[in-house]
Amino acid sequence: MEDIFKSWLVEIPIAHRGLHDKNTPENSLAAFSKAIEKGFAIELDVQLLSDDTVVVFHDNSLSRMTGNDGYIKFLNKSDLKVLKLKGTKEHIPTFEEVLKLVDGKTPLLIEIKNSSTKVGKLEQKVIDLLKNYNGEYAVQSFNPFSLQYFKNHAPNILRGQLSGSYKGEDFNGIPFYQKFFLKRMALNKTISHPNFINYEANALPNRYVKKYKQIPLLAWVVASKEEYLKVVKHCDNIVFEDFIPEI
Repeated sequence: MEDIFKSWLVEIPIAHRGLHDKNTPENSLAAFSKAIEKGFAIELDVQLLSDDTVVVFHDNSLSRMTGNDGYIKFLNKSDLKVLKLKGTKEHIPTFEEVLKLVDGKTPLLIEIKNSSTKVGKLEQKVIDLLKNYNGEYAVQSFNPFSLQYFKNHAPNILRGQLSGSYKGEDFNGIPFYQKFFLKRMALNKTISHPNFINYEANALPNRYVKKYKQIPLLAWVVASKEEYLKVVKHCDNIVFEDFIPEI
C-alpha cells in the first residue's frame, strides 16, 4: 500500500457531499460534477434501499431533502427519479450512477451508512461495485464493525474511522455508553484497524486522536475559512462545505 501521507487523502481537499449550494443539492450528480470541475475530492454517503440497490443519500428520512414523508430504506430503485432533491431536477442517484459519472476523474471518500452491528450486505455490495472501478477511493464509517468487514473482505481498500463529540441530533438515540467508547475510538485497535481517522473539526484537538500520529487525521466538516485556519494545524486534510478552500 502506498504511503498514505503522500496520497490524495491528504493532498486534495474533500467536498462534503459534493460541491453543493442553494441551487445544487448535496449528494447529487450536479454537486459531484461541480467538485470534479473545481478539482476537489468528493465525500458521499451510501445506504441500501429495500431492493438492495445502493444509493447515495445521507438521511434516514426523506423529508429534509425531498419534502416527502417516509424513509429511504423503504424505497425501490424505480422510486428514485420521481423524488426530486430540494425542488430541483436532481434525483437521488444510485452509487452505480455516481461511479459512472466520476469515472476516476477525482477521488471518492465513501461513507458507509450502517449503524447496526449486523454488517455485510451493504459493505459487500459496495465492494462488488468498486471491483471494476478505475479510480481512487477510500471508505469510512462511524461503525467499527463495518470497517472490520472491509478489513476482512477487502483489506486493499483504505478505511477510515469517523468519530467526534457525538453531540447533536444526528446522534440522538445512541446510548451513552456507546458514545463513550465511540468518541474515544476505543475499538480502533481491536475491531476497525483504520488506515486514517476523520474526526469532528469542532472537537479538535483532543487526547483521543493525539495517540494516532502514525496515520492521517482528517477533520469534518469545516464550513468557513475561519474554521479552516483554526483546525488546519491539528489535521492533515479537511472535509469542507459552504466555502472554497484555498490551499
